[in-house]
Amino acid sequence: MSKFTFIPADKHKAKQTDTSKLGFGKLFTDYMLTARYTQGEGWHDMRIEPYGPFAMDPASMVFHYGQEMFEGLKAYRAADGRTLLFRPLDNFKRMNQSGERMAMAQLDPELMLEGLVELIRREEAWIPIGEGTSLYIRPTMIATDAALGVHASKTYLFFIILSPVGAYYANGFNPIKIYVEDEYVRAVRGGTGFTKCGGNYAASILAGNVAESKGYTQVLWLDGVERKYVEEVGAMNMFFVIDGELVTPPLRGSILPGITRDSVIKLAEHMGYRVTQRLISIQEVYDAHAAGKLDEAFGTGTAAVISPVGELNWDGNIITINDMKNGPIAVALYERLTGIQYGRLDDPFGWVYEVK
Repeated sequence: MSKFTFIPADKHKAKQTDTSKLGFGKLFTDYMLTARYTQGEGWHDMRIEPYGPFAMDPASMVFHYGQEMFEGLKAYRAADGRTLLFRPLDNFKRMNQSGERMAMAQLDPELMLEGLVELIRREEAWIPIGEGTSLYIRPTMIATDAALGVHASKTYLFFIILSPVGAYYANGFNPIKIYVEDEYVRAVRGGTGFTKCGGNYAASILAGNVAESKGYTQVLWLDGVERKYVEEVGAMNMFFVIDGELVTPPLRGSILPGITRDSVIKLAEHMGYRVTQRLISIQEVYDAHAAGKLDEAFGTGTAAVISPVGELNWDGNIITINDMKNGPIAVALYERLTGIQYGRLDDPFGWVYEVK
């Protein structure tokens, strides 16, 4: 017997059959998973219910003190009809790491994966079929105590919503232009930079607006102390190929420990590339470009998987990388990783989880 109560919907939504019109995060499925937490009782009232709004007390602590966190992963439709998830337990485990820093309730990763699988079984018809398409999964937890006062909530709402999506970028797998931000700060070590909480993204919006107004897709953040070391892009971890070596900033508590980042590191090493996790200054990146040694740059993340970077703008100094073309390492990693995710290629790491 399922641990999750099922509440049927009165009616179902029309599905978008034209995958070119899906976009990203605009359309949501018929059902969502919800669960409540009460201190002393644990998780309870676990349901799969019709997608819809929540009734929230205006004093709910999430509105006032920002105690919330979320995750992002995808379900893929393999060519043989199987439904595949990519490293789902790692997402729930990372959510617990975020929750520990945010003083929030801990999840049972196995239980929440069980609920996710049950939800996806009911929504499999929503998984789009087509190159670059998938069902985006957004687990979220928010504080629900109705009280003013800065302290940890004793009650929480956990939910998972699903969204059929096309490619993250409208232009597809093509190099993007990145604006290097050296005035505003996203996060510092000792803060919440390594968590996936909304506050980190709220802190990035103003700089993102500035970058967009200048014609750039995203912001590349520098460290919050010296404003010189590369950290991450707004929605991605960052990699550079310098003189044949793949270099990415280390995890020091101020950037997200990306699951795609970790996958790319392991996959690249498996494919024979040299990979180094170390501090890299933006000046070193520009010096490597001037010396003709900056071969490629790309970001990694769940939404876009891999995004080649073709241009950087640092304080008005613009450099073009690999003639604004996709680099061979980024292409090789993208094809190998997406091949594993969609079940086209063998998975030597045991990353793929089949929904049965």
